[in-house]
Amino acid sequence: MTGGNETGRRGPGSAWRWLMWGGAVALLALPAVAMQFTAEVDWGPEDFLVFGTMLLVACVACELAVRLIASRAGRLLAVAAIGLAFLLVWAELAVGIFH
Repeated sequence: MTGGNETGRRGPGSAWRWLMWGGAVALLALPAVAMQFTAEVDWGPEDFLVFGTMLLVACVACELAVRLIASRAGRLLAVAAIGLAFLLVWAELAVGIFH
């Protein structure tokens, strides 16, 4: 067997997946940690829910893009577009850049 997934071994893309999902968890935990040290960060449960949903959607979209797009340039472009969309939504929710 030559495939990585059939034998239970990690495939070649597992490192980026761990980095992406681990980064998402770290980003979600960052405000909770910051709230312990400063009153400047004041997130409620709904803030964590919205941000967690945004991270989940962005990470799943990146997973799908990497799995479905064959070319490296296409993958990079798709992931960059997903990242830009994530940042624009985040900025709009934070400070309202579009109104």
